[in-house]
Amino acid sequence: MNIGVERTWVDGVKPYIEKAPLAALALGISSGFPYAMIGATLTTRLAQSGIDKKTVTAFSLAFLVYNLKFLWAWIVDGVRLPVIAHLGQRVSWLLVAGVLVIAAVANLALVDPQADIARTALAAILVGAAGATFDIVIDAYRIEILEPRQLGVGAGMSQYGWRIGSAGAGALALVIAGRGGWHLAYLACACFALPAMLAGLLVGEPERRRDPIERKGASAALEAIWRPFVQFFTRPGAVVILAFILIHKIGDTLANLTFRLLFDDLKFSNDEIAFYDVGLGFWAYLVGIFVGGILYARMGMKRSVLLALILMMVSNLSFAGLAAAGHSNAGMAGAIGFENFASGFGGVAVVAYFSALCDLRFTAAQYALISAAASILGRIVTGTTAGALIEAMGYVNFYLLTTVIALPGVLLFWWMSHTGMIDRSIGSAGTTGEGDVREEEAL
Repeated sequence: MNIGVERTWVDGVKPYIEKAPLAALALGISSGFPYAMIGATLTTRLAQSGIDKKTVTAFSLAFLVYNLKFLWAWIVDGVRLPVIAHLGQRVSWLLVAGVLVIAAVANLALVDPQADIARTALAAILVGAAGATFDIVIDAYRIEILEPRQLGVGAGMSQYGWRIGSAGAGALALVIAGRGGWHLAYLACACFALPAMLAGLLVGEPERRRDPIERKGASAALEAIWRPFVQFFTRPGAVVILAFILIHKIGDTLANLTFRLLFDDLKFSNDEIAFYDVGLGFWAYLVGIFVGGILYARMGMKRSVLLALILMMVSNLSFAGLAAAGHSNAGMAGAIGFENFASGFGGVAVVAYFSALCDLRFTAAQYALISAAASILGRIVTGTTAGALIEAMGYVNFYLLTTVIALPGVLLFWWMSHTGMIDRSIGSAGTTGEGDVREEEAL
């Protein structure tokens, strides 16, 4: 009896300590930190520098560079780098992109928002461009080193890493900024680019990666750019799948990028933000990933994604409650805890689903398109209207609005699963190798 229990426990842990999922953890750490540098951390920095709300929320448009990364993903997928090409296509690009991110973050560290807001905006955009390029390589590398059976575990480990990178960099920046200033804080955070670079060197090139094709001439270059997208859009239901990708996270993105404004207006201190938003939120996120991994294995991909969408939608209501309650540590703990749990759960299911959509011949380009489309509408709406909406209707009604906006994505995913469209659109990344993500009944 005890042997059976021990065997079950070992079997449950074993997938997480395999080489590919552990590499996904390191990749996630480096993927998450640039987001923090131009997201919540920069929002806090600008708010404390006296920049008005409309300008602060407009800085979220720097994230739009991430949404354009599919335009140059084919370069990362096939262009060989000189001198270090012998390390492999993915590994060589991991190193170069990592160096670019370090340089861009250092540049953002040296600007003064009060003295030159335009230069600060440009520096933030450069971090976004470098971070987006880093993400292209990281995502392709992660998908190619994982078997279909590992997509859920790998997504969970990647999300663990992403949270460690974003929360760790955010917390480190807040603590150092309170003692040594924002310039030193950003410089210290640049070291978070190293885990992915080291993982690439230690693990090496993924075995499933397709060999780069020599591209010569304008027509060949154009074919290399468009072929991954033609392959994606000729699948059954591709347009509807893309519509879901575009709208599923609008409400969540619209809410998330304004949390620091709410905390600042409710007069939470840097230490309180670091403890609740970064500290408590970090652990709630990890719990969400853990629960998400368990339920993903038991419920399957489609059911776990639907549950994740519902949780993320409802989590916005908790911030309406916090806004109504005012400065409340208990209220902040509850809102942050629920939102991060839902995001962690969703990170496992949704990332695994998006990874499974890729064709292994075009991993970098297709996942760049999918991940870019996943948040572009939310970021545009946030950058252009969030600040004005908050000032016009107040925080409570704003977060109620974000909850309603999330509902169409939930309903669309249910319909896609009910009609079998999801199974018909899965790419070779979800079917080739050990396991098949389609092995589940429709909702």
